[in-house]
Amino acid sequence: MTNLIDSFVSQGVPLETIALLLMFPVIATLIAFLRQVVGIKAFGIYTPSIITFAFLGTGIKYGMAIFVSVILVGMITRIIIQKLRILYLPRVAINLTVVSLSILFILVIGGYFQRTGLASVSIFPLLIMITIVEKFVATQIEKGNKTAFLLAIETLIIAIIGYYLLNWDFFINSVISYPWIILLTLPINILLGKWTGLRLTEYVRFREVLKKI
Repeated sequence: MTNLIDSFVSQGVPLETIALLLMFPVIATLIAFLRQVVGIKAFGIYTPSIITFAFLGTGIKYGMAIFVSVILVGMITRIIIQKLRILYLPRVAINLTVVSLSILFILVIGGYFQRTGLASVSIFPLLIMITIVEKFVATQIEKGNKTAFLLAIETLIIAIIGYYLLNWDFFINSVISYPWIILLTLPINILLGKWTGLRLTEYVRFREVLKKI
């Protein structure tokens, strides 16, 4: 299998791209486990996954700062423009505009204070995190501010866990050396799909009831 990876590289496919594509199923499986067994909800499975990979481009410190900024600005902007009583899509467009300008302002401030790591962050991780505003606003409308904020925090927690997994040298080397292990995510997800027990957070939530039982 290592020879197969070498042949991919010889065909012009970057090794980093190969590694990230191979690690993506593991991250998705990790998120499925955290949601299905542990009970962390987050914004689905796709959003935490792309936030995890966005953190690779920004670094964990700046990534967390940008993520929190996006959520806070999105929440405040939504509360303000709610008074305008306009339709959903124009409202989201306004929210995205305000968030984009806010991130630009943060980058300029980072450059001013010689935070070159922040000022030079690639555009694609920024765009990924800006787009979570739509998911956040939709959750605000459907379930309220408190639930949306909690889901954002849970998404951040999952992304941080995924980030450190993607930066674990042993994991990276294992995936590159033995790419077939990615296939193990299939039976793992089948087992997760048949999970019928309580989630770990539910044991905490219903501990008084369980004591009586």
